[in-house]
Amino acid sequence: MPKTRIEHDLIGDRAVPSAAYYGVHTLRAVENFPITGTPISIYPDLVNALASIKQAAALANRDLGLLDGDKCAAIVAACEEVRAGNHHDQFVVDVIQGGAGTSTNMNANEVIANIALEIMGFAKGAYKHLHPNTHVNMSQSTNDVYPTALKLAAFTGIMGLCVAMGTLREAFEAKATEFADVVKIGRTQLQDAVPLTLGQEFSTFAVMLGEDVMRLHEASQLIIEINLGATAIGTGINSHPDYARVVAEHLHQITGIAVVTAPNLIEATQDVGSFVQLSGVLKRVAVKLSKICNDLRLLSSGPRAGFGEINLPAMQAGSSIMPGKVNPVIPEVVNQIAFEVIGNDVTISFAAEGGQLQLNAFEPIIAHSLFKSVTHLKAGCTTLAERCVKGITANREHIKATVERSIGLVTALNPVIGYQNATEIAQEALLTGASVTDLVVARGLMTREELDELLRPENLTMPRLPTFVAR
Repeated sequence: MPKTRIEHDLIGDRAVPSAAYYGVHTLRAVENFPITGTPISIYPDLVNALASIKQAAALANRDLGLLDGDKCAAIVAACEEVRAGNHHDQFVVDVIQGGAGTSTNMNANEVIANIALEIMGFAKGAYKHLHPNTHVNMSQSTNDVYPTALKLAAFTGIMGLCVAMGTLREAFEAKATEFADVVKIGRTQLQDAVPLTLGQEFSTFAVMLGEDVMRLHEASQLIIEINLGATAIGTGINSHPDYARVVAEHLHQITGIAVVTAPNLIEATQDVGSFVQLSGVLKRVAVKLSKICNDLRLLSSGPRAGFGEINLPAMQAGSSIMPGKVNPVIPEVVNQIAFEVIGNDVTISFAAEGGQLQLNAFEPIIAHSLFKSVTHLKAGCTTLAERCVKGITANREHIKATVERSIGLVTALNPVIGYQNATEIAQEALLTGASVTDLVVARGLMTREELDELLRPENLTMPRLPTFVAR
C-alpha cells in the first residue's frame, strides 16, 4: 500500500497520508495554523456536533430528492461512527484558525466522506463516488454549519456544567445542615459584625450556585436558536426552500436538542450575541465561585495565626521548606480557573465586536475560549465538591471562644441596653480585654440569666420579636 495518495484542490496537488481520513484541505490547514498545537478533537462535543449536522443534512437532502439513498446511507453510517467516538483523532486542525471555521468544516467533510467511501467499498480519496463538498456539504456552508456546531456543543457543555454545579451545591447544603448549630461572628469589611451560624454561611454558597444554574439554563435557550439553512450569508442560496425546516427536524431527532431555526437567517449568521451572553453568565459563575473560594481560604487560614474557623481536608504537602505546612490547594486551583474564565470573556467580547458585515470571522477563538470556560468550570466544581467541601470540618470550640470574646455582641444588646451604653461597653471591652457579657452584668444592665436568654443562637441569627424592654 502506498504511503500517500494524491489529492487536488484549487491551489494544486498534494500528497496526503494514505491512512488519513482527512484530505488536502485539512492538510493545508494543519500547515497554515501551527498556533496552539491543540486540535479540535480536544472538544469531543464539537466533533460530535459536526457529525450530527452532517447526518441531519444528508437525511434532509435525501428527503428533498437532492441526494440518492445509497450516498445518504453511507454518510449517515459514517456520521454515526464519529458520534460513537470513532475517528476523533482525524479532526486535526488547530482550535485557533483563520477562515471563520472553514478548516473545521472541511476537516469534517473530508473525514466523513472517506469513512463513507470505505463503507461503500471504495478507497479513501475516491471522490468521484462521493465527494466531501458536493455530497457531504450539500446545502451547507461553513457559515451555517460551524456556528450551529458551536451552539450544539455549547448546549451539551452547559448541561454538564449544571450537573457539576448541582453536585457542588448539594455538598454545601449538606455542610449547611451539619453546621446549623454553630454560632459564629459574621464579618463586614473583615471586621467583627454580628452573629450568624456557620450553617447559614455555607447555605449562602449553595444559594449562589443555585441562582447561577438558573442563569445558565436561561442562556441555553438562546444557544438553541440556529442558522442552519442560511448557507453563505443567510439568504439560503444553493439550498431547497424547505431545507432549513427539514434539517432542523432531523437535527432535533438526532441530538435530542430542541433546536429552533432563527427567524432571520441573515441576522443570525452575523450575530454572535448568544455566545457573548453565555460567556457573561460563565463569568458570573466564575466570579461568584472565586468569591466562595476566597471565603473558604480565609475561614480556614491558620492553623494558629489565622481565622481557623474551619478545616479544609489536607490534600498534599504545602511546602518544600516548611515542614507540616498544608495549603488550600483546591480552592486555589478553582480561583485560577475563575481568572481564566474572566479573561476568556474579554477575548469573546473583542472577537464578537470584531465581526464585519455579514459574517464574524473570529468564531474559532470564541469557540475555543467558550469551551475552555465550560470545561474548566465543570472540572473545577467537581473537584471542589469532592476534594474539598465534602471533607470540611468546623473548629467548634475555637468559634465559640471567638463569639464570647467578640465586641460584635453589643449589637445584639443594643435594643435592650441602648446605643450609648452599648458603645461604652464596646470601648471598655476593647481596651481591657474583658468580655462584653461580664461588663454588662457588672454594670447592672442585664442579669446573667437575661443575657443567656438573649444570646441564644435562635435569637442571635434571625429576626425576632422583642422580649426585653430597653433600659
